Formats: sequence, structure tokens, C-alpha cells
Amino acid sequence: MTDGRPALRLRQGPAATRVLGLGSTQPERVVTNHDLSKTMETTDQWIRDRVGIIERRFADKNESLPDMAVVAGQRALADAGLEPSDVDTVIVPNCTMPAPIPNAAAQVADRIGIKAAGAFDLNAACAGFCYGLGVASDLIRSGSAGRVLVIGAEKLTDVVDPVDRANAIIFADGAGAAVVGPSDEPGIGPVAWGSAGDLVDTIYMRDHKYIYQEGQAVFRWATTQIAPIALRALELAGLEPADVDVLVPHQANLRIVEAIAKRLRTKGAREDMVVADDIKHSGNTSSASIPMALDHMRAEGRAKRGDVVLAVGFGAGLSYAGQVIICP
Repeated sequence: MTDGRPALRLRQGPAATRVLGLGSTQPERVVTNHDLSKTMETTDQWIRDRVGIIERRFADKNESLPDMAVVAGQRALADAGLEPSDVDTVIVPNCTMPAPIPNAAAQVADRIGIKAAGAFDLNAACAGFCYGLGVASDLIRSGSAGRVLVIGAEKLTDVVDPVDRANAIIFADGAGAAVVGPSDEPGIGPVAWGSAGDLVDTIYMRDHKYIYQEGQAVFRWATTQIAPIALRALELAGLEPADVDVLVPHQANLRIVEAIAKRLRTKGAREDMVVADDIKHSGNTSSASIPMALDHMRAEGRAKRGDVVLAVGFGAGLSYAGQVIICP
């Protein structure tokens, strides 16, 4: 007691966390650049030259964001060798739920079989997964959670004007998930995050219906400001650019991805550092893009267990976040 008042008791969690498993899903419908050229003034070469996308996946009308989140979450649990009862918290980063309430997380948790879970959505747009991973790690280390399922899920086709060639060629649908749990050794580094709220008008919902972005302004910002955030995440984790085996930036635009990788290599990153290019076949899936890209890279053998992964997300807000992850 202090001054006659009872003292609060605080919980203490483990010193470190790691990603225990990954999972992802995409809709079955593949939409090529040629398909888009039938509905708008564009060509396959025009799209490849500007954003690097060859094809993307669009969900059917009856396939919802929670539907995709459930599948990705189940696959991540299976990859981790865990049961739903082993998880007590679910976070669903997203920016495309049709309405603010009900949130996605509670219904996704229940459908997976995670009962009475702490459950909330997190909206940091394309930086959402990295924000969610940072929050999950800190919840566990504080003792507030045991294991956390983080699912980045988006149905961007609900908020994109289908004949707007500046945006319809970029965005797509999908979900990617990670199970975060305690670890004897650090497997998730400190998060480096922030925002540039003075640029909030460069990406927004026009008439509260369709997503709009000032493409050139966002491109200039991302190609100059995101590499320093990635370097800051390495510094916080006590690592050097040469330690990075796999770089997974948000899959916004292949030219942005390549510019970030180039900048990191000028700072010492290795030439054999593997760089995610999932955008070629998945498009921009916002908060789903980083976990989905890493899951695909593992399946392809381009990322393996124990690799040092540098993840960095960025998008509307303008929000950004990054951290080092040891690949599960």
C-alpha cells in the first residue's frame, strides 16, 4: 500500500516474441492487364511499365473481407502447429470493412474457434500489418496477451472505381496472417513507426466511396522517405543492412519496391538480399501485402526458416512502420 491506498499489481510477460506461423489466401479469380484493357483505356505494357503488375486477384461479390481473414488465420495457426484455443487475442488490420461496426476481428475469431478473444481491428492502411505486429508483440511482452493472431485482410475492389485506370489497375483483394507468441530469443524487433499527417490528402476516400491517391506525390514520398524508416528499424534491432536476408516492403508499386532496395544496398545491404516482388501477380493488397508476400516467398523457397526479414509498410495517413522479423 502507498499512503494508505492499495498498490496496483502489474502483469509481466516474456522478454521476447517471434512469429510462430504464417498463412495467406487469395480469391480464385485472376484478372490480367489484358482483361482490364477491355474496360478502360490501358494496355498490358502501360501497366507493367508504371507499376510492375502483370495480374491480380479480385474477390467475388459474395466473398467478404472476414471470409478471407478466416482462411488466412486458419492457415497461419496450422503452420504454427497450434489450435484456436492456444490464441487469446485477434487483431485484424484493414481499411476496407464496409462499415465501422461490427469489426472484423470479433467475428473472424469466433468463426475460427477462438472463443472470448480480445479482438479489434486496426486501421493504418497499407502500414497496418506492421502496426499490428508491433502491437501484438508488445501485448505479449507486457503480459496482456499470450498468443496473438494478426490478420491483414482487404477487399479493395469494394472501394475502387472499376473504370479509374489510375487505381483500378493497382488494387486487389487477399489476406495474410501471422501468429505471434513468446520466445526465448528475440524474433520480432522493435517497431519503427510514424506518420506524415500533413500529407493526409494524398490518399483518401473520394465522396466516401472510392479510394483516390495523388500517385506522383505518393511515389516521391515513398521512394525518398521509406528507406530511412527501414534503416531505423534495423538500428533499433541492433542490426546492419548487411544482416538482411529478405526485404519485404509493402507491395505498392514495383518501382517503389526497387527504389527502396536500391537505397538499402547503397547503405550496405547485400546484392544477394532477396526482395519481395509479389505485386507482379497479387497487385496492391494494402495491409495483406506483407504477410502474403512473405508466405508466398516461403512456398517458393525464396525465404526460409531463420532468415532475417526486414518488413516495412507505408500508405494512407500517411502512416509507416517497419520491423525486423525472423522468418518462421
